[in-house]
Amino acid sequence: MNLAALPVLSLADEPERFAAEIGASFRAFGFAMVRDHGLDPDLIARAWRLTEEFFALPEAEKRSYCLEGMGGARGYTPFGREIAKGAAAHDLKEFWHVGRDLPAGHPLATASMPPNIWPARPEGFRETFEPLFAAFDRIGETILSRIALHLGLPADWFAPAVADGNSVLRLLHYPPVPPEAAGEQVAGGAIRAAAHEDINLITLLLGAEEAGLELLTRDGRWISVSPPEGALVVNIGDMLQRLTNHVLPSTTHRVRNPEGPRSAFSRTSMPFFLHLRSDFRIVTLPGCITPDNPDRYPQPITADEYLQERLQEIGLKN
Repeated sequence: MNLAALPVLSLADEPERFAAEIGASFRAFGFAMVRDHGLDPDLIARAWRLTEEFFALPEAEKRSYCLEGMGGARGYTPFGREIAKGAAAHDLKEFWHVGRDLPAGHPLATASMPPNIWPARPEGFRETFEPLFAAFDRIGETILSRIALHLGLPADWFAPAVADGNSVLRLLHYPPVPPEAAGEQVAGGAIRAAAHEDINLITLLLGAEEAGLELLTRDGRWISVSPPEGALVVNIGDMLQRLTNHVLPSTTHRVRNPEGPRSAFSRTSMPFFLHLRSDFRIVTLPGCITPDNPDRYPQPITADEYLQERLQEIGLKN
């Protein structure tokens, strides 16, 4: 198995063909790479520039946008705050969250989905990331419609499940790593992002300029994931794994520390975590239950209950 085995799919393909191809890639890797998704290259370029400018701001200014007690739902989360489930050391990263703004009085407008906050600088931040969030949202719904076809469901099955969902666009910054922490020789075991699985349904990731993203194959080897220019990395989250009774498995992945001269460089990335509605009850799909694969989750749970459990496990909520 090698990197070439992780296919690059075209979202412009006929829906049934794309559904079959992404289903096969997901079952093999939990990951796929997708081109022809329609994201505006100029919007992406502005987003990268503003992400770098924001994280270059003074620490005190960034921390003024940290909302304590919110589990990192909106605004800034400082360096070293998040820890992967079961990890011994906190990740070497800081991040900003843009979420879905709901109208006043909306029943889902709770502490889990507070209003966005926006930094005073850099200029144009809100005007860039609001449309980028909306674009990711549209692309994610299209990909979910293909996943539904792969599962033998109507193409629009996921539409009500994610309507007003608690999706999040994360702007990630991994600062330079000191030489003594480069590669695998890390004091305390800290790396940029320790081995983990995502919480949500699916994640859409714009490729970072700096390498480091790796997935764990079914036979226990780490392989690099480096999408071609303009392509998205798409991976399964634990909510989809649970919903499908592990027919579509969530895959362990990490961001390793750089080595040699690259340790002096920052890494930025931009994942979009597509979530279910907070009040959606995650009940195992009947078509994913068989005598050989009995229901692993006979007790339903709402998407928000599941999210809150996981936020505690990764150190973002007490």
